[in-house]
Amino acid sequence: MESVNESVPDGGDIVPSDDAGTVLGAVRFDGLSPTGFEEFCFDLLSDSGFINVDWRKGTPKSSSPADRGRDIVAILEREDIDGYRYREQWFVDCKHYQHGVPPEALQGTIAWAQAERPSTVLFMVSGYLTNGAKDWIATFERSLPPFRIRVWELPQIRRLLIGHLDIAFKHDVSVSSLRRVSEILTMESELNDKLWYGRKPGSDQEVPANWAPELVEGMRAAQRTMEEKYGYAELQSNVESDWAWGYLSGKVSAIRWVLGDEWDNLDS
Repeated sequence: MESVNESVPDGGDIVPSDDAGTVLGAVRFDGLSPTGFEEFCFDLLSDSGFINVDWRKGTPKSSSPADRGRDIVAILEREDIDGYRYREQWFVDCKHYQHGVPPEALQGTIAWAQAERPSTVLFMVSGYLTNGAKDWIATFERSLPPFRIRVWELPQIRRLLIGHLDIAFKHDVSVSSLRRVSEILTMESELNDKLWYGRKPGSDQEVPANWAPELVEGMRAAQRTMEEKYGYAELQSNVESDWAWGYLSGKVSAIRWVLGDEWDNLDS
């Protein structure tokens, strides 16, 4: 049996599209009711390759009646290496809790699956299972049930959403994307330029008497290049006050920390 901590995808399960190299940061379901989270799960499964997805809500009202241990029943088509095609039935139980999901919240679905024997029982969780719930599943799996147990907690759902952001937007799920390393490096280079510029004497300021003429000439040429690139007013805005200079320094320190430096590295 599979561990409940395995990532999605594995073993031929749904593979998220990641062509753009997107990495999601925070994903929050705070704005959804339990029924709204069920609808989100229904749409995500439907958009991820499952067919005949049946949301067992049973009523147009905002609340759901007893669903006999599963919120959604769906079919996943499979193909063996020899080309043989078959279908798996999945029972899906959606858990939208403010706190960790306890073991007793899983037992009804498992009991119904023992009677109905689907191929897979999937728990889709907007947060996380408690350690007690994970231990309970591990203990149950040792009895070798006739179905697999899968758990998609927040990290797995976040990864699956990479290829289905339209589903997140449709349901007002809060998502944020982490910036690419290339973007971070580009910004670090710009901030380093501005830090260097702010530390050098301006064109209307005298340079130290012991500076060699060629050094001053090279510095002035570099300053002119930066003024053309970023704009004189923009560069001056960073040194117009102690607050502005501290703000620039803080950004440099923070972005370098993200890139692996120690805090407060303000070398330029």
